[in-house]
Amino acid sequence: MFDKRKSGVLVHPTSFPGAYGMGDLGAGAYAFIDFLQKAKQTLWQILPLGPTGYGDSPYQSFSSFAGNHYLISFDALKEQGLLSAEDLAQTPHFDLRKIDFGSVINYKMQMLRKAFVNFKPTTKFKQFCTKNKDWLEDYALFTALKDHNGGREWFKWDKPLAKRDPAALKDTKAKFAKEMEFCKFLQYEFFRQWRLLKDYANKAGVQIIGDIPIFVAHDSADTWAHPELYYLDEAGLPTCVAGCPPDYFAETGQLWGNPLYNWEVHKNTGYAWWCKRLAAVLETVDYVRIDHFRGFESYWEIPYGDKTAENGKWVKGPGKALFTAINNALGFKSQSPIIAEDLGEITDKVIKLRTGLKLPGMRVLHFAFTPGANSNHLPHNYESSLLVVYSGTHDNNTTIGWYADASEKERDYLRRYLNISGEDVAWDLIRAAFASSAVFAVVPIQDVMSLTAADRMNRPGEAMGCWSFRYTAGMLTSQQAERLAYLSELFFRG
Repeated sequence: MFDKRKSGVLVHPTSFPGAYGMGDLGAGAYAFIDFLQKAKQTLWQILPLGPTGYGDSPYQSFSSFAGNHYLISFDALKEQGLLSAEDLAQTPHFDLRKIDFGSVINYKMQMLRKAFVNFKPTTKFKQFCTKNKDWLEDYALFTALKDHNGGREWFKWDKPLAKRDPAALKDTKAKFAKEMEFCKFLQYEFFRQWRLLKDYANKAGVQIIGDIPIFVAHDSADTWAHPELYYLDEAGLPTCVAGCPPDYFAETGQLWGNPLYNWEVHKNTGYAWWCKRLAAVLETVDYVRIDHFRGFESYWEIPYGDKTAENGKWVKGPGKALFTAINNALGFKSQSPIIAEDLGEITDKVIKLRTGLKLPGMRVLHFAFTPGANSNHLPHNYESSLLVVYSGTHDNNTTIGWYADASEKERDYLRRYLNISGEDVAWDLIRAAFASSAVFAVVPIQDVMSLTAADRMNRPGEAMGCWSFRYTAGMLTSQQAERLAYLSELFFRG
């Protein structure tokens, strides 16, 4: 599971090259896997694959089980006869380096509806719907109702529908049967294309690291279909929400606003929902990173309605019991393919939980070089090899951007620690990550391309204007592949 040194690249499919406004599961994705194989990289890390909601963030999804239909390749739809060459010839001239989500989504939905008109349900489609009925029926009805309600959150719908009155649901399913079928078509096609891409990656020796947020979005099919699993009141509003306490980086803490799990209810079901969630994601990826792992040991509970996170309190999480249930349900014995995102203020209890479960934690080199701090992100302080090291993550600046913003003392310490000039700092940190004792080393594609702060993926705390990074085909070069291959061979990463 985590017994062999590996390395790879972090890039989300939305960033791939292509003519249709954002990356998809078509030629750009396959070309990237070819690049990884040439570069002797065996890992590809992505962000969550779910359908994106507010702010276009992969971490605020309308479903924990559905796929992002905006990633469906139109060229693949053309090959199936669902779109024509004439349809694709009318594609607007989108920006090739940045996603304008509003215009791209409008265009994509028009094209996907065209494809659906030409779609005839097949045996495989019907088998997919049957296999995934447990979540697909609710999600399809959720999306139909959301469209019918002008995009409003489910807890603002008419009460019978918000409360899932059986008679109201029956009538609504009949009324919106065609819209539900459209949603099911999108999910079928997404997972069909993704499975082909994953098979291609695995045959090329590349394993995929997926990602899931610990919490779900309030406005999601998850909370609407199973409100009993969360702390929600009769009106569907949270009684408490998630976040982080005040610290050096955020004077009033971080108020995320996600509803919190009612862990007692989960426990009484044998943590069935979480077992299903992990089983579903591990059908699509080889490993999975769980965001905010420390929340399983204890989480910051904030009263709903508070404007900051200051009045929260620590509440005990499910701990080992959850992972024991997952391991038993999914058949994992000594170790599971889970990576624990354990960044931030981590207590001894969190460390004990992670190490007891034999899960690798994370180290980020951007956090390492505070002078005099002797940070645990410095490679000489890695307590074991059971770690995944990054130059930076999707939440960080690019390495060149980070270096430009760092204090001179921080830059000086970095140069002295790595014995470098700083003129090729992105690749210096790639080398440091690959050279470390961490079992996995993963670097963002922006660092492979030596890109500046203008190309960072996310700016935590900014709700809008993120996640739009794209690259063009010519930005991925043979020289980069050769440099990565050299470092992998040098530091025995297979």
